[in-house]
Amino acid sequence: MARIVLTTFGTLGDLNPYIAVARELGARGHRPVIATHASYRERVERAGSEFHPVRPDFTDFGDLEEVYRRSMDARGGSRYVVLRLALPFVRASYEDLRAACRGADALVSHMLTFAAPLVAEQGDIPRIHTLLQPYSLFSAFDPPLDGSMPGFALLRHLGPRACRQLWSLARAVSRRWFHDVASLRAELGLRSRAHPLFDGFSSALNLALFSPVLAPPQPDWPPRTVVTGFPIHDRDEQGEGMPPELRSFLDEGPAPIVFTLGSSGVWSAGSFYDEAASAAALLGMRVVLLTGANRPTALPRGVIAVSYAPHSELFPRAAVVVHQGGIGTTGQALRSGRPMLIVPFSHDQPDNAACCARLGVARVVPRCSASARRLARELRALMDDAEMRSSAEQVALRVRAEDGCRTAADAIEALLDARCSASPRRASATLAGP
Repeated sequence: MARIVLTTFGTLGDLNPYIAVARELGARGHRPVIATHASYRERVERAGSEFHPVRPDFTDFGDLEEVYRRSMDARGGSRYVVLRLALPFVRASYEDLRAACRGADALVSHMLTFAAPLVAEQGDIPRIHTLLQPYSLFSAFDPPLDGSMPGFALLRHLGPRACRQLWSLARAVSRRWFHDVASLRAELGLRSRAHPLFDGFSSALNLALFSPVLAPPQPDWPPRTVVTGFPIHDRDEQGEGMPPELRSFLDEGPAPIVFTLGSSGVWSAGSFYDEAASAAALLGMRVVLLTGANRPTALPRGVIAVSYAPHSELFPRAAVVVHQGGIGTTGQALRSGRPMLIVPFSHDQPDNAACCARLGVARVVPRCSASARRLARELRALMDDAEMRSSAEQVALRVRAEDGCRTAADAIEALLDARCSASPRRASATLAGP
């Protein structure tokens, strides 16, 4: 069967979908290899996939608290991630990924793995590009809400022509960021004028790893795009599920409000969890705080804090889910059928929040306004809104009917089958296996 390398870059929200797809591919007899930051080795191998480290690792970034703080900045976070965390390591990433792809039959890439197109082109390996959120499709017909560009939401009212002009400007301004990618491409004898960020799509297959309920396909999405639904994997580094103390807490009383900031927002939480606990006290509600490593030292009665819990098990038992709008958390909240209060930080989070608000399943509070009283007021409105609760339940039925892992694996296999049919020699090598 096929050896399929899946490469990604970023936090757990950028890793878990690839683990989910890799598990499905492995169950079908293929050899998936996840190639990413070395710090994820144990998590990947416990999930049952082969692992190959690709620089950079988190240890290369310096003070992680400062890195996360700058990464989550609403205005400059995305630029910082591209310019300071991804691009300075593109040559090292290329070397490591090329080694991981020896003997590979396909390469599945993430939008920030800028070395992946070069490795695929040089090795004549079919590349499948993945898009974790609607934001990264840069549609002029469904323009994203971008926190780094105030007033960007007005584009929805100005139409696709105005949006295309803004994308053209962004493309021109940012092209100089990718000088090292262009230089490496030239050294390898690979010619292309494509923009590594705006034109990073694959001519063979693009997988939109989210639900069409969140964002339906648009006329300017790249050709050969398959919208799969959310691929779900939510286990901790040891492969564990719900903590026993949390299970007991849930069993002992009414449904709580769940507050989470995903895997990155917890590093720049500020006073969020204190305000969350105070808001719940104003409402007389029980609370679950998912805090990562930043566990509070003192908690009021009726509040429990745990570093991690699988969203697929916890969210359906919540009264309301309060989160930062990361795409993985958003997908799990949509599946749960619970109304949401979203406090977006940066990157795609404001756009994911806006999508959920348009679906009628969420209210949105700006991060700078997330005081205890504002949170309590919004939460009360959510819990009193029978129409929103009904909408959340109906959306959940549609999202749960999708199988993101199966659909993604089917599309990858179809591409490999077509390639094998076109090349009998390659087909014999693939069927022979390692």
